[in-house]
Amino acid sequence: MPPLDAPQPVPQPGPEGVPVRQGARTALLVLADGRFPAGGHAHSGGVEAAVAAGRVVDARTLAEFCRGRLHTAGLVAAALAAAAALGADPLALDDAADARTPSPALRGTARRLGRQLLRVARATWPHPEFDALAAARPRGAHQPVVLGLTARAAGLGAADAAHCAAYESVGGPASAAVRLLGLDPFDATGVLARLAPEVDRLGADATEAARRALESGTDALPAASAPLLEIGAEAHAGRPVRLFAS
Repeated sequence: MPPLDAPQPVPQPGPEGVPVRQGARTALLVLADGRFPAGGHAHSGGVEAAVAAGRVVDARTLAEFCRGRLHTAGLVAAALAAAAALGADPLALDDAADARTPSPALRGTARRLGRQLLRVARATWPHPEFDALAAARPRGAHQPVVLGLTARAAGLGAADAAHCAAYESVGGPASAAVRLLGLDPFDATGVLARLAPEVDRLGADATEAARRALESGTDALPAASAPLLEIGAEAHAGRPVRLFAS
């Protein structure tokens, strides 16, 4: 076994021109792990509001909710993360995220999660881009933008960032539903497993959209709408008793 202070291999360029570090695939697993302390465990991804409204009551309706969230908010988040990983201007991406998030409650949630993710990312994969973003957005940038920068700092590519964001868009609600509904964890995991092909396809589509945005600007990024998520977020923010922050 080489000593801990042995010289490390020179990073090699990945498919997007970003250096891919040794151990980058494991870094992706760390980033996507629910134990990564980025604050996501305190948020339901809108499923608590959907449960309160009677739209999610079992595994079947959870699957419908997750599919809808994946193809709307998940697509937008995946494209933003991929664009940040490719090196697009994070401040322009943050403005684009604002424009795609009509709900003040959801914008606040995205920035709180982004601020928390930035804190742990700076400690885990120090990078000067984190310092610049923290200075420019002291109240936090949108979480997908920070996620893309984190992937970049960890030596990952745009596709990695997109897939991580897409998975998070359904993984959080599925986990929250176990607590909210007393759902069998096996059923919740089954929902995610059956969505896996769609997550893969969406991640690839989001990565292509991010590449187009590098050439023609953020207007090329997806702007899929999810009105019930927006309305639910506002209703949830006004609830005096709730299990999750959002």
